[in-house]
Amino acid sequence: MIAQGSGQALDTGRRGDADVVFVHAKAAELQFVADGESLKRYPVMYNDFVLIGPKEDPAGIQGIADIGKALQKIKDRQAPFVSRGDRSGTHLAELELWKDAGIEIEQQKGGWYKSIGQGMGAALNFAAASGSYVLSDRATWIHFSNKDGLRIVVQGDKRLFNQYGVMLVNPAKHPNVKSVLGQRFIDYLVSPAGQRDIGLYRVDGQQLFHPNATDPGA
Repeated sequence: MIAQGSGQALDTGRRGDADVVFVHAKAAELQFVADGESLKRYPVMYNDFVLIGPKEDPAGIQGIADIGKALQKIKDRQAPFVSRGDRSGTHLAELELWKDAGIEIEQQKGGWYKSIGQGMGAALNFAAASGSYVLSDRATWIHFSNKDGLRIVVQGDKRLFNQYGVMLVNPAKHPNVKSVLGQRFIDYLVSPAGQRDIGLYRVDGQQLFHPNATDPGA
């Protein structure tokens, strides 16, 4: 197993350097299939994103239900925000949330917006050290141990939904792909047993992922 952001994982699949890609960037996944890099995308599970911020909450957004309004206040007050900046599923979701808020972040960002080109753990550590806001998937936040000074400030907006999908890399394009073993892994993930195991997985008593392989629109 190689742990990578979704964009990098899909690039690895495009090179034929993986048998299966298990990611959370639906639009990019559908493009991966459209490009013939896989023959089918399987929905597996979901969780959600949460906006994390310093306990002092300099943007004054604690409890705001609308993620777009929260991001607008962060920008207006130029409160520090850290972005993964790594083409991961979380980074792509963050860019889409800025866009939904009417903010073209690449054109409108200032010194308050830091893009670090690193993973989720590094981004959370950066936020903890600098008193910044950051978008995180809930599972990583639950796992994250350096929570001192940070808390969830925005959650529950339907736009924070986070779907995961899995795909077998197309063996017709990449003959080295272990298609039988890869498909066996996928079949387990979407089987009743696999879905049950995903739903029962807990960290500190909290469920990290919700199985939904049977949802045709997921």
